[in-house]
Amino acid sequence: MFEPDFLRRALIAAPAIFFSLTVHEFFHAYVAYKFGDSTAKDMGRLTLNPLAHLDLFGTLMMFMSGFRFGWAKPVPVNPYNLRNPRVADFWISAAGPLSNLGLAFVFGMLFRLAYAGVVALPQPVVQFFLVGVLINVSLAFFNLIPLFPLDGSHILKSILPPEYEPKLVHLDRYGPFILIFLIVVGGFWLILGPFISFFVQLFAGVRIF
Repeated sequence: MFEPDFLRRALIAAPAIFFSLTVHEFFHAYVAYKFGDSTAKDMGRLTLNPLAHLDLFGTLMMFMSGFRFGWAKPVPVNPYNLRNPRVADFWISAAGPLSNLGLAFVFGMLFRLAYAGVVALPQPVVQFFLVGVLINVSLAFFNLIPLFPLDGSHILKSILPPEYEPKLVHLDRYGPFILIFLIVVGGFWLILGPFISFFVQLFAGVRIF
């Protein structure tokens, strides 16, 4: 688990992951609040303070996996408070992945400027920008997988006709097991690798796979 370059990767990857997860959860909370649900705000989750969003086991898993996998605490949403719940659920769920794609774009622009020498920065900072692109693109597409409890499962329920929702809710019980299986066997990278590679190259201008 602790390879020789573990500390170097920790100093670069951990801040990028913490920041990206925090922004992801903040935008879930922000959009929920805009649609009428103040649950997350009342619980102190409408904030960019990472301590409000970090999950103990998700953080431990992040370090144990060598910064390849981890998670934050899900933002609580009360659907009974929402105006137009189906539309609200779509945008609340999509807000997280969209915020990560936005961050990936910003990190990519910073990386391009630094890599081209337009802005003179230490090499670890340049690496931080590139890692930020990779992490945010990966978070965005990972969360778009239509399996419970990921954002993609909520998005799918929101765009399909209401009569399909009971069947999808029934399938939710299997979602975490399928998700764990995909992670263990590397199916995540097989399925999403080409998309991640394309968007990293689009934002940062370099190929990483």
